[in-house]
Amino acid sequence: METRFLQTLLTVIETGSAAETARRMNITASAVNQRIKALEAEIGQQLLRRVGQRMQPTAPAHALVASARQMLALEEDMKAVASADTGTGRLRIGVIQTVLTGLMPDILLKLRRNQPGIDLYLVPGTSGDLYTRLTQGELDLAILVKPHFLLPKSLNWTTLRREQHLFISPPGLGEVDATVMLRKEPFIRYDRNHWGGRIVDQYLHAQRIRPCEQHELDSLEAIVIMVSRGLGVSIIPNWPAPWPQGARINQMELTDAPLREVGVIWSRSAIRLPLIRNFIREAKS
Repeated sequence: METRFLQTLLTVIETGSAAETARRMNITASAVNQRIKALEAEIGQQLLRRVGQRMQPTAPAHALVASARQMLALEEDMKAVASADTGTGRLRIGVIQTVLTGLMPDILLKLRRNQPGIDLYLVPGTSGDLYTRLTQGELDLAILVKPHFLLPKSLNWTTLRREQHLFISPPGLGEVDATVMLRKEPFIRYDRNHWGGRIVDQYLHAQRIRPCEQHELDSLEAIVIMVSRGLGVSIIPNWPAPWPQGARINQMELTDAPLREVGVIWSRSAIRLPLIRNFIREAKS
């Protein structure tokens, strides 16, 4: 059974579209359809059906998903073992949003120049979600906020960046006392379901500040825009540029707030360990 055909099926199931699958896999839409028909002929079951504008998996297709993913993962592992000493292969990397826009472009440029044999598959997500996917073997490494709990001995961590926290307010407020404003002005909170949001929450508790909560958002960019429009104040990490274009805010460093550490986490026993080490070396440089 062709693993390329299985990957095509999984991508159609994920996207619900033969056209989008063709774009992602860099093949034609007719090639997508031919691969699906070949799988159906080999298995003897219809795997997809059209419902409105989307392609939906049939019951037999649903039953195949877990086994197909295992086969594809095994194929990737076999390739990784065979090419372990050559510096070539694919890395599945989980990345939080601020790293995806702030750090990854420079890292990708360095890898293209110094490690052209490493092929990256980027998976965006929150720190908690990416950590879970890493421990389940779905990722080779992840770049995320340092966990607030003790890491198991099976995992390694290295810090890439330490970020100061900022009190931000609308530009019209001028000189302000952050402590006073946090108690007085509407507060736009960084979502406590995010590990970075928990750091902010811990700081507020330590300072015994009970803000006038207005909104709780999981997007730092959205928080900056809302503050710039005069909808409230907030505390955010000083993540690397770019920030939302045109957003004007006052910024004040909170020197008594804990730093947000962003770094790489990976398994000590990872099959792709040589590639992971090469990636980390370039990322830290």
